[in-house]
Amino acid sequence: MGIISIIFLLIGSSTAAVLEHQLIWKESRMIEMIRNGEYPAYLEYRDRMVASRSSNLATVVQSTTDYVYYEYMGNITVGTPDQNFIVVLDTGSANLLIPGTNCTTYCEKKRLFNEKASSTYIATNRPWQIKYASGDAYGTLGIDTVKIGGSGEAQLAIPRSYLGVADTVGSDFKWSPKEGIFGLAFTALAVDNITPPIINAINQGLLDQPLFTTWFGQRGAPGTSASGAFTYGGLDKNHCGPVIGYAELTNARHFQFQATGFSLGSYVSTTTYEVITDTATSFLCGPQAAIDNLAKAAGATWDPTNQVFNIPCDADAGPIKMKIGQFNYVIRANNYILKIDTNSCLFAAIPQNYAGFGPSWILGGPFMRQYCNVHDIGQKRVGFCLSLA
Repeated sequence: MGIISIIFLLIGSSTAAVLEHQLIWKESRMIEMIRNGEYPAYLEYRDRMVASRSSNLATVVQSTTDYVYYEYMGNITVGTPDQNFIVVLDTGSANLLIPGTNCTTYCEKKRLFNEKASSTYIATNRPWQIKYASGDAYGTLGIDTVKIGGSGEAQLAIPRSYLGVADTVGSDFKWSPKEGIFGLAFTALAVDNITPPIINAINQGLLDQPLFTTWFGQRGAPGTSASGAFTYGGLDKNHCGPVIGYAELTNARHFQFQATGFSLGSYVSTTTYEVITDTATSFLCGPQAAIDNLAKAAGATWDPTNQVFNIPCDADAGPIKMKIGQFNYVIRANNYILKIDTNSCLFAAIPQNYAGFGPSWILGGPFMRQYCNVHDIGQKRVGFCLSLA
């Protein structure tokens, strides 16, 4: 599943580490469904689920999230001895969720966490619930040792970490290769205000620096794989250039900051937006008017059936430009055009309606393939480095 390298640095009486965690890539379920003609039915199902959702549980609920867009996953283990899971590594959420032995619906063929088989598991009997576009997930909170990296690989062990043991998961688990979600955002975003594992690792002094760096390699032709790595505790000097600049976070729940000057070709916007980067989103997501104008400038046309923009595979209207802090950044055509089969391509931007709440833009895969992101939790900022591969 990939090679993980780890460097241990002895600091005083504690051991801090830098861990390079190789990722597992799989084409997003959204692209698969569009290619197979299944996406319109999914959109209808998703909208029905969102419209009909109700809950009687008195727990904090996150905003609706749709996990059909992710492409990168990683191996983790939970418990003693290790129980292995493959999870979505998500900077847009803050909870660790894995299915437990009580999960039967949509958990077929998944590895399930057996809390009774872990000598380090601590039950809390606290319920939790998270709403997703594909349905609600809920269960009980537990505490156990979580390790980044699978069995047989070098690992970063994070003792006494909270995890959500799910009795029920969303329907997307049925057709998805993921067996859980590993949230990497701040405690303020976490359901029930629990401490996320990555924050727990920092609080325990387990990382050399209180940050992690993400690198997404270039997408290949349909049917081929892509590379990626998360480096916990330091910069990724193997795949990323020097830091160009940092953006101070405007809201330390997500990795949220301000960007301005979105432009492509003749279209130029002077609006300053609140934006986030998101490792679980393979598209750019933004306000309807802005996305429509970018798509028009790129030469893309709206597909009302699949609710995406189609674009000629050989199109190149130049780079999408934006300004973050004092520095200018670009997303080139090879990163904003997604090939779904031999003759079909998508403009990798979709409109999102935030109704005045939360960030206006999500800078997903196209931006994160162009630039490595340094998630500096300690100083509450995000840095950007040109991807070298």
